[in-house]
Amino acid sequence: MIKILAACGAGVNSSHQIKSALETELGKRGYQVQCDAVMIKDINEKMIGNYDIFAPIASTQLGFPINIPVVDCGPILYRMPMLAEPVYAKMEEVLKSLKK
Repeated sequence: MIKILAACGAGVNSSHQIKSALETELGKRGYQVQCDAVMIKDINEKMIGNYDIFAPIASTQLGFPINIPVVDCGPILYRMPMLAEPVYAKMEEVLKSLKK
């Protein structure tokens, strides 16, 4: 199981949309993923250390090094395949590199 951390400003809407989209699309592609949605302000080094991939809505400075792959997932929210497909492709590339 690959664990993904999705994050947005409020942790209520956008991150949950990203979570749902990633679990659905990556599941269709044959990956077992679990995605959690949180507020960016609540992320700390210990929390992020429990995940394999960080999927924020946009590039974010957390104030500490992020030692897992980061995939900007904001374009998923436009719900346009032309914009979302590159994000899914990048996520799949990262998933393959994890070799889990």
